[in-house]
Amino acid sequence: MRHTARIELANNDELVLATAGIMNAEDVRRIIVEDALVDTGSTRLGLPPPLIEALGLTPFRSEQVRTVNGLTELWIYSPVQFRLLEREGITTVLGVPESTPVLIGHILLEDLDLCLDIKKGLIYNPAHDGEWMTELY
Repeated sequence: MRHTARIELANNDELVLATAGIMNAEDVRRIIVEDALVDTGSTRLGLPPPLIEALGLTPFRSEQVRTVNGLTELWIYSPVQFRLLEREGITTVLGVPESTPVLIGHILLEDLDLCLDIKKGLIYNPAHDGEWMTELY
């Protein structure tokens, strides 16, 4: 079953500059994706080239990635601040091919203490009664 979620993204480097008063907060590049695929088989946040360009992200290293089509080399881009179900985090971005949907990988879910329920979709971790907790072990 395919589950999607709304994710808000902002260029984290620009957010830092805006907080420091070096750029205007309204100039920070942001996007909202209404139908990002919650993919527990993915590790990271995957964005196709048009969204990477819209956010003004910069590549900083390539990485070998295992996909359904085998091993390939993809770029890792500068960080974004992301928001899912009213919880926020920061992560680097994996550049995915143009035809790939936005992918919400399991690291983002773990970071925000979210779970994928087969019937309900993306939910707060029921083991924590809706409270945001981080596991340290």
